[in-house]
Order: sequence, then structure tokens, then C-alpha cells
Amino acid sequence: MPKQDKDPFNPLVAMARARHEFGEHGGVNMSIEASTTFTVLMAETMPEIFSGQRGPDSGGCYLYGRSFNPTVYNLGRQLAAMESTEAGYAASSGMGAIASTLMQLCDAGDHVVASNTVYGGTFALLREFFPLKSGVETTFVDISDLAAVEAAITPRTQVVFAEAISNPTLVVADISKLADIAHRHGARLVIDNTFSPMMITPTRFGADVVCHSLTKFASGASDIIAGAVCGSNDFVRSLMDLHTGALMLLGPTMDPKVAHEISLRLPHLGLRMSEHSRRAQVMAERLESWGVPVRYPGLASHPQHELLASMLNPQGEMGGEKTYGFGGIFAIDMGTMEGANRLMEILQNEHSFGFMAVSLGYFETLMSCSSSTTSSELDEEDKLAAGISPGLVRISIGLTGSLELRWNQLEDAVSRVRGGSSSRA
Repeated sequence: MPKQDKDPFNPLVAMARARHEFGEHGGVNMSIEASTTFTVLMAETMPEIFSGQRGPDSGGCYLYGRSFNPTVYNLGRQLAAMESTEAGYAASSGMGAIASTLMQLCDAGDHVVASNTVYGGTFALLREFFPLKSGVETTFVDISDLAAVEAAITPRTQVVFAEAISNPTLVVADISKLADIAHRHGARLVIDNTFSPMMITPTRFGADVVCHSLTKFASGASDIIAGAVCGSNDFVRSLMDLHTGALMLLGPTMDPKVAHEISLRLPHLGLRMSEHSRRAQVMAERLESWGVPVRYPGLASHPQHELLASMLNPQGEMGGEKTYGFGGIFAIDMGTMEGANRLMEILQNEHSFGFMAVSLGYFETLMSCSSSTTSSELDEEDKLAAGISPGLVRISIGLTGSLELRWNQLEDAVSRVRGGSSSRA
């Protein structure tokens, strides 16, 4: 059973409460603190900061821009509210957040159990970089096979890692059961929630740490690279430790101007996620009824449809049936890479449906053939095990144009690539 509290949790409401931090001159938005270093009034305060006796949560003292910055710190509080955690910290990229989190939780020679279908950069980090540089090994498993997850755990396992909704196969992680397995073996569960902000709150089901690429839906404009880590106060403090903190020492620091930009976009993240989801749901249903191989967790035919439905946050503060939907990403299998490329070329170059580009969560539609792009770090055997076929097109549906206009364009392109068959035939 999910570990979710009895009372409904709405991240939009939680963030609204956390946003009441005025600018230093009374502005309705928080101020941008551009200083790289911070002064103290009394000399003896400085060693107290360096020794950890004082900080932004214990005396209001700041040290240096690579450590806590007031603007970045405030954004971290908003993100923590969204993810229902004690603390949060914003980093310069999603990979910076993930890498720092895993390095903080693992020592040389430790072990990670990870989903075999994750973002290619995360896969390369775990499969190649960590073993080479730190001796941390990873066993990749089908994250939906709970017996396989448990069987992969060793006495050295410190982390079970999964994406809440996997990239690009859209497999949904059973967070509650994964948390039970991890905790039973003394490990921590880390969830990448990039695909499903607002939609689900992993810590409500037992996750210990939540990471994000804020570059995607949280930003929404494909103009900012950013990441986040949300977890307990103790864990975030450990990341910022002057001697052993992965974020502090490796330095994936978010610029305060970027933090300010993101803070202005979070209040309408829920609205954007709802519309992304609405459009993806309609298109996926129409494609499926037409007989096109489509993957989308909002479809009743999706293997984890009911699981995801049980984890969705309500939009209303008092609960209710309306949620933020099942996400703004679906995938179409065109059979071959040639078919995938032809589909995307028609959609971009003839219809202006969207762009052939990596990334996701943009207000315009983004399309990529995952096998040759964002999952290219996986070899052919790994792709086969993960279910990433050569013709799989990941579509992050945008918000521009009417739904019917975009559907007509998609229908035409799919029909032409499939040899003239149409949903209207």
C-alpha cells in the first residue's frame, strides 16, 4: 500500500505557502543576490560558519556563493515544498544533482541497483564513469520486476535508483514497493522525478531523495540548464559539508539569476503540466484506437496505468478526482529508424508541428529518435533489454497551436509513413 498520508497533498498549494519571501525592498518577488561572498559584522562569526555552527538555517549567515546563496537557497525551499521534503538544493544541471547525490550516498567500492531504462547520461554515469573513477558498481534491472530488484541487492548496495516515469520507455516505478525493498536492506531509494513534477510526490511513498532536471518541465522554455536535489535536512547539509560535501566540493552551483528565473515559473507549473497531459492523453488514445504502437501511462492498456493513477496528486487542496494528468510525453514506435526519421522530418519541415531536438518539457513540441540520441549511450543489448527499439520516437507534446491542429498534423505524418492508412479510413 502507498505510504501517502491520509490528507491529500497538493504541491501547488505547498509551493504557494513557501513562496512568501519578499524581496529585500518589499518586492513581491524574491531578490536576486548576486554576491559571490558575504560579510560578517564580528570577526569571530567567520570561524563559526566554517565549522558549521552557523549557516542560513542556523543564524542567517552565508559564506560563499558556491555554498548557500540566499536566492538559490530560497528556490530550494520552494522545491522542497513541491516535493514534500525538509530541504532542497538547486544545482547547475540535472546531471550535477544526480551525480552529487549518488556520490554522497556511495563510497568507493559500494554498489547501486538501478533501472535499466534511464536517461542516457545517467546510464553512462553509472555504467562507465563511476566504476572507472570511484569503484562504485551498478547492476541494472527491469525496475518493474521487483524480484529482480531484490535479487540484485548485495551487502554493498547503498542506493536503489529509478526514474518515476522512465526515459524514454515510460515505465512507471512502484515507489512504495521499491522503498520497502531498499529500506529492508539498509539502502536509500533515489527517484528522478523529471518526467512527473507536480503529478506525483515520491517521498509520500517512501523515497528518500528526489532529483530533478529543472531544465525540462520546471523551466518550460528550453532556455535554462538546472537541477535539484530534495531530501532531509541532514542529507542536504551533508551535500554542503566543507570537507566531504559533493555539491560543495564539486561545485555544480546554480547561478542566482537562474534561480530567480525558475522561481517565477514554478507557480504555473501545475497549469502547464495539466495541459501537456491533456494533449498527450488525447493523442495517445487516438493513436491507439488507430492501431499505432504507442506508449503512454494514461492509457488503460499501459502495464502500470493503475499504479500511476494511484500515486497521482489531486489538483484541489481538499482532494477530489482531478489530477495533473499522466504526463506530457508519449512514444510512437515507427518500426525502423528510417520510419522514425521520416515521421519527424514531415512533422517539423512540412507541418511545423514541433522540432527534432533532444530535451523535453518545452512549450513547443520536441521529438527525438531515442535509440540514436538520448539513449545512444546504451549498447544494442542494453537497448533491447530496456525495450528501446530503433524506431521509437519520443514526443514531448507542446502547448502551442490548438489540439485539433496538432492532431491533424500528426495524423497526416503517421499516415504517410505507414503507407497511406489513416485513422479516418
